Amino acid sequence: MSTHVEPEPTFAAFREVPRTGVIFVTTEARRRGFDPAAADWCNLGQGMPEAEELPGAPPRRGALVIDPLDQEYAPVGGINELREAIASLYNKLFRRGMPSQYSVENVAISGGGRAALTRVAAALGNINLGHFLPDYTAYEELLSVFRLFSPIPILLESERGYAFSPAELRREILGRGMSAVLLSNPSNPTGKTIGGEELAEWIAIGRDLDCSLIFDEFYSHYVWRPDLAAQGGISTAARYVEDVDRDPVVILDGLTKNWRYPGWRTTWTVAPKKIIEAITSAGSFLDGGGSRPLQRAAVSLLEPEATLAETRAIRAEFGKKRQKLLDGLRDVGFTVDLPPEGTFYVWASAQHLPPSINDGMSFFRAALDRKVITVPGDFFDVDPGKRRHARAQHASARFRRHLRFSFGPTMAKVELALDRIRGLVADAARAG
Repeated sequence: MSTHVEPEPTFAAFREVPRTGVIFVTTEARRRGFDPAAADWCNLGQGMPEAEELPGAPPRRGALVIDPLDQEYAPVGGINELREAIASLYNKLFRRGMPSQYSVENVAISGGGRAALTRVAAALGNINLGHFLPDYTAYEELLSVFRLFSPIPILLESERGYAFSPAELRREILGRGMSAVLLSNPSNPTGKTIGGEELAEWIAIGRDLDCSLIFDEFYSHYVWRPDLAAQGGISTAARYVEDVDRDPVVILDGLTKNWRYPGWRTTWTVAPKKIIEAITSAGSFLDGGGSRPLQRAAVSLLEPEATLAETRAIRAEFGKKRQKLLDGLRDVGFTVDLPPEGTFYVWASAQHLPPSINDGMSFFRAALDRKVITVPGDFFDVDPGKRRHARAQHASARFRRHLRFSFGPTMAKVELALDRIRGLVADAARAG
């Protein structure tokens, strides 16, 4: 019997839009039967922290009461009460006693981290924008869509623990004519964290050379370096800004990771007033603003003492999971270039595993068969517009052996995933 398969339709007006790494891996997992509610799956791929009550943390918010007035649209820049709470939080925790203080005009609210990043990208001019390899997967398409600026990749070396000194930053800015640099700090995926005096030097260089430093600080409360943990467990560029309206420092953060409320899609940008005006104007045509009821509910979550209590609880509980995952991956043969200094990820190389699973994509697919989700390293080789596509085979070789493993899920899920990974590696070794 003949089976005729209709070809997929094509539409001339639309291009193929790639999925980010996390969306790709969860889509592949769903094809294997993955359901987020299913107890038998271990999702070490998605960047989502567990939402359960943690010892010592403030009570979790489980219900919202919506004021009828909050059924209206929120202002594009966010409601003033939340903007004031965010400015106050930064001033009280990081800028106490400093003459220059953040105000409502230094804060804009967005409906999610990608929305905040998109607003910033849309507000950039005809410039060279530096970005690092590896870095957050969603940057690739973000840096491709807006054509005014030119993305300039900066390679980080695993042999050096992904370090990048202030002197190297100065050289790159001057040599490549960069007017802005975008980076996640702590870094997603490597966990490398720029903090303390080094971060102060970065900001001084940005100030001196008029190069805007755009810090994605969504993991800034997951800090594992002892010297940075001593600063209340939070590493942020806000500590080292001299003049909040003149220093070219842009900070992005939100409830997503650091307060463990990803579903709220409530995020913010903190920057000089002039930059906030520009990104708010961009928001007026890009997204129109975030949820007013959720912004209202977020105000009470941002009390300084509650924020510090949440951060202490994160450090205590996630620190245990960090060590468990780090030790477990090393025990089965993974190589870790740098134990994570921040985030809730371990960036590990499969190069010394059995040949059938010694690269990121083959391990990812084999792990799916055991209901474990990971993210292959190729997705973090940020290549806007595939400008390096002709060298893809060579370029991606830097990360094709790597995977990103999340210890965002519960300890029980991390332990179950490690048990399954041990079985996978043992079976691959026997088969080889």
